[in-house]
Amino acid sequence: MYVNSLRRLGGVLANIALSAALIACAVASPRDHAPSTVWTLRDVTQVAVHATEVVGAPKVSAAGGETAIVFDGKGDGVFVPSNPLAGWPAFTIEVRFMPEGTVGPDGSVKEEQRFLHLEDELKHRVLMETRVTPDKQWSLDTFLFQDAGHKLTLLDRTRLHPTDRWYWVALVFDGTRMSHYVNGVLELEGVVAFAPMSAGRTSIGVRQNRVSWFKGAISEVRFTQAALPATQLRRN
Repeated sequence: MYVNSLRRLGGVLANIALSAALIACAVASPRDHAPSTVWTLRDVTQVAVHATEVVGAPKVSAAGGETAIVFDGKGDGVFVPSNPLAGWPAFTIEVRFMPEGTVGPDGSVKEEQRFLHLEDELKHRVLMETRVTPDKQWSLDTFLFQDAGHKLTLLDRTRLHPTDRWYWVALVFDGTRMSHYVNGVLELEGVVAFAPMSAGRTSIGVRQNRVSWFKGAISEVRFTQAALPATQLRRN
């Protein structure tokens, strides 16, 4: 009888363990399983394993409270010979950055500033940008482009945020729908066709044709091979 009781207890414990494992798999987040690439920006000449092409004189600084690459908004950029999104049908890009709101001597501010641009061999591209106002606020502008008939811009100029602060921004594409977020809060979304990209390169702090320079700091860029839900996005 004692042996049978032990066997029954062992069976119960095994079932509990199996149930716990199944529950853990069911509730695991996409981030737990999806491959990801993390670029921590601490060296202008090297991003992850990639030697970079440096334009202008971007600098590494901790003056803004986080160690990051700082761009002057006039001629600073970093080009990485890699497209982490190559082959991915769905993806999430997260960027930790601080846009500056410096106004020029004439009282003007450069409105359009590209801080991340990925482009492949077929000229498919992904862009993350800001629109900066004279009163030192910014809105997020994101763009997917496959061809002239398949492209989408997400921009709402009424969604404004103060400059000179750190933010997490995200662009999420699930295979049919593109969304963008600021500090984990959904701002805009829309449907667009966008096929998996091929090999290419990435520019940080400027568009790849060297216009629309970004003024501010960028400390980290994260690429995840999954469309992460809002609850899994990084935020302040």
